[in-house]
Amino acid sequence: MKAFQQWLTENGYAREVELAFADCDRDKNVRPAKLLSLMAAAAGFDYDARGLTHQRLYAMGQVFLLSRIALRIHRRPVNGEVLTVATWEDGIHGAHMRRVYEMTDRSGNVCVSAKSEWILIDPAERKILRPNSFKGKTLTTCPKSIDCPDCRRLSLPQEGTEALGARRIRWSDLDGNGHVYSGNYGDIVWDFLPADLQGAPLRELYINYSREAVLGETLTLRGFREKDAYTVEGRLGEEHCFSCRCEFSAGKQ
Repeated sequence: MKAFQQWLTENGYAREVELAFADCDRDKNVRPAKLLSLMAAAAGFDYDARGLTHQRLYAMGQVFLLSRIALRIHRRPVNGEVLTVATWEDGIHGAHMRRVYEMTDRSGNVCVSAKSEWILIDPAERKILRPNSFKGKTLTTCPKSIDCPDCRRLSLPQEGTEALGARRIRWSDLDGNGHVYSGNYGDIVWDFLPADLQGAPLRELYINYSREAVLGETLTLRGFREKDAYTVEGRLGEEHCFSCRCEFSAGKQ
């Protein structure tokens, strides 16, 4: 048996993970929700390793919320695979702090690459803070090019959408911040996709997170289908909660 490793560099962090049966779908391909969860977790592990735990950041009055993510699948990982999940900060863009990712297999081939944008907030006042006011550390830039599109601002068109139904927020959806965990939106989206797309070969995924969803609230979901893409939007009453665009390959993986 091999012990899995993690390592920290001056401007990056990486760890090995094994995909378990529960991390994958009916076809034994990794679930998009798991990929999203691995990336969110890697960002936390990076700062934990530098002494910037959630508790310390909270005490400083500065915590991060994920705002947008773009993900490209070069080859979809499967049950039992061991991946190296690597992440780097990637500077500032407007009000966002950027972070990028790569997931590689044991041969060193990139399976998944991603870019993300985060906002810095005061957790007590729920006030957005300027990125250059971050007290924790000097922000760095990724030393390599990441083969992934930039994050996108998503919206549904005015016409041609369809009602998908409602989804009540349950206890098991929540994380330690008391809202729906960012990775769990992947499962919510896939549960509402048209049946023929749920097992289709995913090529790219984009998500915008706009408002936290908490226990007892109900998401109202609408969708829009294009030739090889589908967009899902979730609203909490009149407020926008999230949007997710899924782009699929025409052929099989």
